[in-house]
Amino acid sequence: MRHIKLIMIGLLAGLLLAACGTPAAEQATGAGTTQVMTVYKSPTCGCCTDWVSYVEEHGYTVTVEEVPNIAPIKAEHKVPTSMQSCHTAILDGYVIEGHVPVADIERLLAERPDVVGIAVPGMPLGSPGMEVDGVDPQPFDVVTFDAAGTTEVFSSYHQ
Repeated sequence: MRHIKLIMIGLLAGLLLAACGTPAAEQATGAGTTQVMTVYKSPTCGCCTDWVSYVEEHGYTVTVEEVPNIAPIKAEHKVPTSMQSCHTAILDGYVIEGHVPVADIERLLAERPDVVGIAVPGMPLGSPGMEVDGVDPQPFDVVTFDAAGTTEVFSSYHQ
């Protein structure tokens, strides 16, 4: 009987937590726990700083590591040269390269494909952190990449 009461208490506690909602960072990662995204960037890159602010505004907790040379970080995390951008982020075992929209980060974490990560190659105008007033956004793709360098379009933005 005591065992049944403990189960009932656990179920009620779970229902109460669900009814109260989860913090934004937990909702953003979909993992039920706050996860920290580590972003490696140059100390002088303003668009990287803008992208960090963008993901923080969407509920992510971010630790920024400013490095004088980002190339070794990209090599360590197997980011193909063709996929590289100005900053590299690590979140829940995945690489997020460049100005990736939050919707794609959330999709990556929800679907958990067998890839190293996702990237927005280059620095296309209009991607998150690369907005310029009075300048039309450029079309861009978010691309998956694996350890062998195989790439595939994950999503497309053709404003």
